[in-house]
Amino acid sequence: MKKHAGLTERFHKKRLVFSGTVDFRADTVVLPNGRKATRAFMAHPGAVAVLPVLPDGSIIFVRQYRYPVGEATLEIPAGKLHSAADKPLARVKAELQEETGYTARSIKPLVAFWPTTAFSNEVLHIFTAFGLRPGPASPDEDEFVRTEVIPFEKAWRLFEAGAIRDAKTIIALQAWKIKLLERK
Repeated sequence: MKKHAGLTERFHKKRLVFSGTVDFRADTVVLPNGRKATRAFMAHPGAVAVLPVLPDGSIIFVRQYRYPVGEATLEIPAGKLHSAADKPLARVKAELQEETGYTARSIKPLVAFWPTTAFSNEVLHIFTAFGLRPGPASPDEDEFVRTEVIPFEKAWRLFEAGAIRDAKTIIALQAWKIKLLERK
């Protein structure tokens, strides 16, 4: 028996509502019972993020103003893939350098996940970076970021206190903590 038996919705017709940095669609699907329904969602090429770990275990964060929430947030460096053909490893290297100025000797996958399956097909790939070397940052012209180096345990306390609320950053901290506990 198929694990999706009786659950799969089949694509019927694509409708582009808006095209920009990301696309918004309202596709028609055929439900398992044969009826049709509309599924509105954001079509997203994917994104990457990186947890840059210094030799002492401190993490390099970026602080930037996020208009939708009206706050300057503390996050790990991240960015959108330019297209579905963009390679996550190449993009994460570029984002690390652009936002922080650092380059890494080693970058390894940490976790990949769907941030919001109800209304987006985005996949977010989170990596860890080691062997970091400082250099000049080169953020996009509309990107204003400040780097902050924070010891991991302090960052964990900031998360527990609700001072870090960005989902990718929380997931990265939790995944990294699990890795650290596995090493003990």
